[in-house]
Amino acid sequence: MDKKSIKLSDKSSSKNTKVVLLGTGTPVPDPMRFGPSVAIIVGGKSYLIDFGPGIVRRASAAYYQLGIKALQVKQLKKAFLTHLHSDHTVGYPDLIFTPWVMGRNKPLEVYGPKGTKEMTDHILSAYNQDINERIKGLEPANDIGYKVNVHEIVPGIIYEDSKVVVEAFSVKHGSWPSFGFKFTTKDRTIVISGDTAPFDGLLKYYKNCDVLIHEVYLKKGFNKRPANWEKYHSSVHTSTYELAEIAAKAKPGLLILYHQLFWIGNDEELLLEIQEKYDGKVVSGKDLEVY
Repeated sequence: MDKKSIKLSDKSSSKNTKVVLLGTGTPVPDPMRFGPSVAIIVGGKSYLIDFGPGIVRRASAAYYQLGIKALQVKQLKKAFLTHLHSDHTVGYPDLIFTPWVMGRNKPLEVYGPKGTKEMTDHILSAYNQDINERIKGLEPANDIGYKVNVHEIVPGIIYEDSKVVVEAFSVKHGSWPSFGFKFTTKDRTIVISGDTAPFDGLLKYYKNCDVLIHEVYLKKGFNKRPANWEKYHSSVHTSTYELAEIAAKAKPGLLILYHQLFWIGNDEELLLEIQEKYDGKVVSGKDLEVY
């Protein structure tokens, strides 16, 4: 869908779309990087992508420390899931229940790949005793806010309201359904890759976007690991050199690196590898940064 064809509310003031990195981590339990999660903030509403461990507390930190009202915990109502890997979903029960306990009085709306409904049903079943106690116990909560409306998605436009249009596209991350997302608002186009190796047709979604949020692994780091490590990761993730070549063609206004797989190395080395082949604006994202 062309950006100009999207009918967005006139109440959305120009340049009001923000990206908040709630978590930039990987399965490695780095205390400085919580699990992968990104928030797109548009006109006072939040749209979450992925539910890594710590998502709710990072959202709360963004509310209290950064003053982002859309990330007040009880306001977390709409979310998108790139794929079902545990490092992207361990925070899902927290996203379902904690905002409810804190006062959310509407169901959580979740858009994700096939299997999301099954995962959701199992989570709700696992917490059935808690739900019953909170609804019927001594301090009853509302009987709506824990519910989840799951929308299992296929490539194409999957969501639209007066502030944003969200397009899902298939990416290359193993044998199960995995997606990236393109968010188009009145003032910005934001693309988030999800977990992926380079795939055919990616420029259709990446080309000339305002912000490209992309996973990456440090090539130097894998040179010091067993050969089979990179054999696997290179088939499902994107190296610094591959991403640099992609960005040089896509020409995003800003390239944000997230879900950084270092193994051995740091942000500075990651940026140096990217900048060997890419001279555009690039940052290595950290938790609770806002762009």
